[in-house]
Amino acid sequence: MARLSKSPIVEILKESQPVEVGRRLRAVRMSRGLSIRALAEQSNLNVNTLSLIENGRTSPSVSTLQVIAQTLQVPITTFFEEDSTSQSVIHRRAGESSHVKFSHGTIENLGSNVPRFGAEPLIITLDPLAGSGKVPIVHTGSEFVYCLEGNITYQVDEKSYLLKPGDSLIFEAHLPHFWHNKDNSPSRMLLVLCPLDGRDQPAERHFGR
Repeated sequence: MARLSKSPIVEILKESQPVEVGRRLRAVRMSRGLSIRALAEQSNLNVNTLSLIENGRTSPSVSTLQVIAQTLQVPITTFFEEDSTSQSVIHRRAGESSHVKFSHGTIENLGSNVPRFGAEPLIITLDPLAGSGKVPIVHTGSEFVYCLEGNITYQVDEKSYLLKPGDSLIFEAHLPHFWHNKDNSPSRMLLVLCPLDGRDQPAERHFGR
């Protein structure tokens, strides 16, 4: 009996590194302005499964990638293509960055669709009285916060810091931390996440993207 030839996609998937597939998946998702929860709902896949794939901690099956590709309306080969976006200088005009909604506001990703360079710069708009929840946030590297509008309270290692426009805060992100907008109006901040581990996705810990 003749042996059936294997699918080219199966062979490519075997040769691909989970970290690369996950990183490309995350880039496509963000370019569509989707949170990880929104993608999970639209694809009927588990949020934890998608998170493991994006973090490079598991290799997705071909059938899973097909479902994701159909949901994102891209060819499945998109997840295996070589990056062609590497540039020495990135210039973005106002309004050109991608925006993603999360449960407590909006994220403007200033670094979307560009290679990661050790930091993730985000503009965060927090809804009135929004908070990060009761579970402390912990991740690798450091975190920089600059208040743009309103009043934002950060609790780091059990100490509270009230940030008003122009105030900033930088700290080691392994320290348990929370954020809270105690105003009755939206607040905005520049948040720069600087993980030490390239597989770490601290934005997911902050906003459940």
